[in-house]
Amino acid sequence: MKTIKFLSARKSTTIMSIILIVVSAFSLMTKGLNLGIDFTGGIQIEISFETAPNIENVRSNLASGGYDDAIVQNSGSSQDLMVRIPPRNGVDNKKIGEDVIGMLQTSENSVTLKSSEYISAQVGEELTEQGGLAMIFALIMIMIYIVFRFQWKFSIGAVLALIHDVMITLGIFSFFQLTFDLSVLAAILAVVGYSLNDTIVIFDRIRENFRSMRTAQTLDILNSAITQTIKRTIITSSTTLLVLLSLYVFGGSSLEGFSIALIVGVLIGTYSSIFVASTSIFYLDISTTDLIPVKREEVDDGMP
Repeated sequence: MKTIKFLSARKSTTIMSIILIVVSAFSLMTKGLNLGIDFTGGIQIEISFETAPNIENVRSNLASGGYDDAIVQNSGSSQDLMVRIPPRNGVDNKKIGEDVIGMLQTSENSVTLKSSEYISAQVGEELTEQGGLAMIFALIMIMIYIVFRFQWKFSIGAVLALIHDVMITLGIFSFFQLTFDLSVLAAILAVVGYSLNDTIVIFDRIRENFRSMRTAQTLDILNSAITQTIKRTIITSSTTLLVLLSLYVFGGSSLEGFSIALIVGVLIGTYSSIFVASTSIFYLDISTTDLIPVKREEVDDGMP
């Protein structure tokens, strides 16, 4: 198979990645994230219908009653729903629960209020802090793992690619003000795992090529490794995207943020494993001596 010179575009892709990260960081600093009820607090209501309702009809009924920002999703069974409503100043959460029941109650399908509770913003702050710590801990452990499995230059390349993926995904959610909740945070952590797996596959082939192509130039070795793994990368990414697109189309609004985060993450992660991780180790001047220790020759001085 003819080697494709992927990294001949390294200057253009590096500039593009820097621009995307700067724009993402600017959006995060100015607009911030549109945090969902998991982080901001609000009212969580659990209701049960006599027969399985149409969720879209439930959403439209709540929207017509002034709760157009309500999040509605199934809870355990098709008859049970969970309704999450952002905080309302000066309104008793019990009153909101009664209002919701009144809007949804019909003669054809009776509704029962199972619970209505207020989630404080303090809980949201704790979730934000714990989510950030989880991300930092994951990146540190990934760096340690790659140092032991490969070499420290590889660990820097992998972590730069992961930071690149997370920053751009968060930037897209910030720029378009998409709701950021716990499901999106879980999706971003999944993106970290997906991107890392793709990067390690390429890194493993790079290491093998350094050992088998000792006289070749570093750039040729990197391009050869990416070319050899590109079929696997395309097949894995395309099949994953097919599933995620189906999830986005048929999963409903409750899974919309989750599926968008994963779709963006898979696309960015595939790009970064080729043009960020591999380019980074090239700029760090990776060479054969980094992966194959030089054997020390013992000098015979004639002494017993």
